[in-house]
Amino acid sequence: MKALVYNGPCDVQVKEMPDARIEKPTDVLVRITTTNICGSDLHMYEGRTSMESGRILGHENLGEVIEVGKAVDRVKVGDMVCLPFNIGCGFCENCERGLSGFCLTANPGNAGAAYGFAGMGPYSGGQAELLRVPYGDYNCLVLPDDAQEKENDYVMLSDIFPTGYHATELAGMRPGDSVVVYGAGPVGLMAVMSAYIKGASRVFVVDTHKDRLKLAEKMGAIAIDDTEQGGVQQILDLTDGKGADCGCECVGYQCCDKHGKEVPNLTMNNLVQTVKATGGIGVVGVFLPQDPGAHDDLAKEGKLAFDFGQMWFKGQRIANGQANVKAYNRHLAKLIQAGRAKPSAIISHELALDEAPKGYEQFDKRANGWTKVVLKPGK
Repeated sequence: MKALVYNGPCDVQVKEMPDARIEKPTDVLVRITTTNICGSDLHMYEGRTSMESGRILGHENLGEVIEVGKAVDRVKVGDMVCLPFNIGCGFCENCERGLSGFCLTANPGNAGAAYGFAGMGPYSGGQAELLRVPYGDYNCLVLPDDAQEKENDYVMLSDIFPTGYHATELAGMRPGDSVVVYGAGPVGLMAVMSAYIKGASRVFVVDTHKDRLKLAEKMGAIAIDDTEQGGVQQILDLTDGKGADCGCECVGYQCCDKHGKEVPNLTMNNLVQTVKATGGIGVVGVFLPQDPGAHDDLAKEGKLAFDFGQMWFKGQRIANGQANVKAYNRHLAKLIQAGRAKPSAIISHELALDEAPKGYEQFDKRANGWTKVVLKPGK
């Protein structure tokens, strides 16, 4: 099968690889029809993780079931399915509690597993023609009859739509709240969509990329251009000095200042300033335990110089972590089916799998207009 393979920093290549296959009776084999490039893929692409060379990337996957293991009961050949990026077993303590992103079985010795991801188990990614899905009955979201018609919408259920929604849940957002979202990338835009679905009164989106801010404005958000680092004051001015009711961190450890210099603590400390006293902050941007490529010693150890005193004095609450996709994807799929949500609105480029290296290069550069890239194996 053709697959996108990580060779090393900024070096990915489409190669012929051994076909994915059923390995255990609980497995499902999927022919991938749509798979996305995610901002988290860029951490690996840039060499900022422990990703091993020779591995297949891709954790945002959708396709058609072509084979099932002997122990699979629910999923059938021919089903169109979307796969949560986190692999769960369905029966461990965390999965039973709905915390499938922190499965204790799929990646022994760790809490959490994923396709094609550094430190998240040995599983191959889905930027390929075929994908083995472990614990298939649990992990496959079987899609409704309009799956092919709305394929570019449903594929967003693999990660970024549930992750954006998760950010608003972690922030404790309620109907009528004002929300500040740091980051107008794909996850930040999904947080905007989710906030309005949940009844937000106003959503402020902070970024420096004008093309992405325009997309946020199309969704009804108030764009805050932080190019000159005046975003904090703009939000305070728009909220009578109080700050937003809650906030979402959708950037992560590679956030940058106006000079393009990485400042890992920037968005977190800005959220402390721009969320009101007693407000909630939800953090879904990726922060890692180690970052050898960081420019300062604290960040290399995965640590931040955080305004804890100010946060404590304001009585704010912070919740964080990757999305437990299965807690949300079925409900969000119903919104797509009913026409209430159209997450494909953020897609800027649709490429064949062979064009994936170009997609990575341009998306990594944050080239103008490259907002969300979907790949179509087999086309």
